[in-house]
Amino acid sequence: MTTVGSPAGAVRRPGTTTSAYPRHLAGRLGGAAVSLFAVLVTSFFLFRIIPGDPVKAMTHGMPTSAAQMATLRKQFGLDLPLWQQFTDYCAKALTGDLGMSYQFRAPVGELIAQKLPATLLLTGVAVVLYSALGLWLGTRTAWRHGGLGDRLHTGVALTLWSVPSFWLGLLLIIVFSVGVGPVPGMFPTGGMESGGETGLAYVLDVAHHMVLPVLTLVAVGYAQTLLVMRASLLDEMGGDYLTTARAKGLRDDLVRRRHAVPNALLPTVTMIFINLGHVAAGSILVETVFSWPGLGGLFYQALSVPDLPLVQGLFVVFAGAMIVMNLLADLLYPLLDPRVGR
Repeated sequence: MTTVGSPAGAVRRPGTTTSAYPRHLAGRLGGAAVSLFAVLVTSFFLFRIIPGDPVKAMTHGMPTSAAQMATLRKQFGLDLPLWQQFTDYCAKALTGDLGMSYQFRAPVGELIAQKLPATLLLTGVAVVLYSALGLWLGTRTAWRHGGLGDRLHTGVALTLWSVPSFWLGLLLIIVFSVGVGPVPGMFPTGGMESGGETGLAYVLDVAHHMVLPVLTLVAVGYAQTLLVMRASLLDEMGGDYLTTARAKGLRDDLVRRRHAVPNALLPTVTMIFINLGHVAAGSILVETVFSWPGLGGLFYQALSVPDLPLVQGLFVVFAGAMIVMNLLADLLYPLLDPRVGR
């Protein structure tokens, strides 16, 4: 019989393992709910401090009387006290109603649904490419750290990570769209399609327009993934368990793939899921530079008015996607490392 003070007595009591993950799940779900409420509060009050009168912006250049201005303010609920505007906004948002756009005179949800496919296409392709490239190169450079390849890849990654994405996009447009010296202009300067194409020709046309914006996002994104994966793997390479694995006669390639890389994935998994959250947001600056008809360009248009319901709705979608992806990463951790959540 095991005594309390014996080493065996320190073993987990029955039911501890089975109850640990539900508590972990409940805690993460509660945190996500609090974060979503904080997003609603922030999205309402943050954009109220933007200078400018939405009604004046909508009627700019048009003869409008004071009575008409008052009617518009009442129509959009801008004449109500701020606290009442906030409660109405929260009540509608919880039911999926993000309001009516001031400038487009259309439901915000419909406008987001129209632009979302273009953003998912652009940023989805970019995230897949730079995640795969960054993980592969980050693993290789860390495992052969100190060599010429490591120094070269790390230097390039540090340079690209520090470059503003909009500046890199403009540079690519100048070189590969306009043309510089012997380099001819090969790609469109912006947009998603030329128009008039159908079938396979349409697919190729869209792919042709995607090359430069995707290249811009991949160049910055792969650099971040490479550096995070490299740092995580370097932290693991001094572990005793790797020495034990080598002592058992495992090949160096197997030690890397089966032991070192899985243990180095946790920080990188977090970053990949955060990047997946960015898929909904796209890249506002890159989409604006390349005139890509997605949510980033729509957000820029909404800020210029300011179109408060549209700005708030987009902010909620962007932040909500990030919260959901972080939640999924937290729920995946115990599967990668059983010590998490116990």
